[in-house]
Amino acid sequence: MKLAKIILLAVGALGVLFIVGVLLLLQKVDTGAVKSRIETTASSILGMEVRVGGRLDFGFFPGLFVSLENVQLRNRDSELAVAEKIRIGLNPLPLLKKEVRISRVVVEKARITVEQGLDGSFNFQPPEQQRQDLAAWTAPRISLREGDLVYLDRRSGTEFSAEGCRLEVRQLQLAPETSPDFMQNLALRADLACQEIRHDDFRGSNLALSADGRQGSYEFAPVTIRLFGAEGKGRILARFSGAEPEYAVDFSLPRFRIEEFIQTLTPQEVARGSMDFSAQLTMRGSEVEELRRTAAGRLALRGENLTFIGTDLDRMIGRFEATQTFNLVDVGAFLFVGPVGLAATKGVQFATIFQGSGGASEVRTLVSDWELEAGQARARDVALATGENRLALQGKLDLVNERFDNLTIALLDDRGCAVVKQQIHGPFQAPVVEQPSIIASLTGPVRRLLQRGARLFPGGECEVFYTGSVAPPAP
Repeated sequence: MKLAKIILLAVGALGVLFIVGVLLLLQKVDTGAVKSRIETTASSILGMEVRVGGRLDFGFFPGLFVSLENVQLRNRDSELAVAEKIRIGLNPLPLLKKEVRISRVVVEKARITVEQGLDGSFNFQPPEQQRQDLAAWTAPRISLREGDLVYLDRRSGTEFSAEGCRLEVRQLQLAPETSPDFMQNLALRADLACQEIRHDDFRGSNLALSADGRQGSYEFAPVTIRLFGAEGKGRILARFSGAEPEYAVDFSLPRFRIEEFIQTLTPQEVARGSMDFSAQLTMRGSEVEELRRTAAGRLALRGENLTFIGTDLDRMIGRFEATQTFNLVDVGAFLFVGPVGLAATKGVQFATIFQGSGGASEVRTLVSDWELEAGQARARDVALATGENRLALQGKLDLVNERFDNLTIALLDDRGCAVVKQQIHGPFQAPVVEQPSIIASLTGPVRRLLQRGARLFPGGECEVFYTGSVAPPAP
């Protein structure tokens, strides 16, 4: 026991002497020269301009570190990042040999701006003439606390921001250049969490994701986020190893509040209830237009027991005189409150569609399943059922050229045959809405005729318009 105490005392004494020695060494340090050395070294390693505009201090808790204030990182004549304070952890033993080895970097209260220019390159990439001189390097562990992140795409005008972020970079390594694509030479393992994200009128909160990748292939999983009163979860794969970037997205948002979603389109109260959304998409390209043109996969939206405000759909259909001049597009807007609604309703004037005759519609079931290929959205199973009626939709949306491709809305009988149809075609901004086509003469109470669909068609035959998952209302 005495030997153990002696050893501990000896180690403690040596530790005190070591700290005293480091303190005496640091007292002789020219902080101005150190700042200049840090700026020069960091600029050389990163291939960017690094400037320390504030004070430089030394500290010992936790561990030996250098504290820098007002640190700025610039590249390509744009500000990539600015931090109120950066603490750089140092390994003390190499300092006795006048060697600097960084163990950790902690960034506090920073704003990071990632910009994609008109030429498609990012502002964190070194200029072409400097890339050959950029040495391979491995960064120490990096932590960001209380940061804001901004993404700007100069070509499309897209802006995305995230606030209140915490970032832990466990691995950041630039390999010796083996490809002209900067992303193929980068290895990354990191965790990100942000309190709020914004894109135009879109808002989300509690974003969290983990990133892992190297040699041009990156996985972001799991990605979790709170949207429209629900918790979403997904996975994103990004590949930069081919001729153009490729992306695969798998995302689900169960039980989100439709009223919160519609608030991104209009402040008017339009609907109430919860729905389930899912998406499986692939796309490729460096620009928004390329991504839209190559988009492929499936989008699905499903809900039950929803309330749509502004029009009593059953009452409108149930009145024979109103049916003769009935505009199915007015009620067909219900079907656009789905994965492609944001695009389609540009032309249908979403905010005014629901300003109908008053009242409300109780929608028993709504299904909106779409298949995407080459930027074209085709309705696979798109229909709704109220307590007394059923409507369905067929056709395509040309998301590349922003046009309706012979979209048809139909009022159905119990067999799925169309009793009334109406077509929409032309650009989203100025669509052509054809007059309703009444397939057979309606000479009695509409609901009874819809239930007895065979009477509307000679010989009891009809061309079935809809065979999807939404069942007709109960008799």
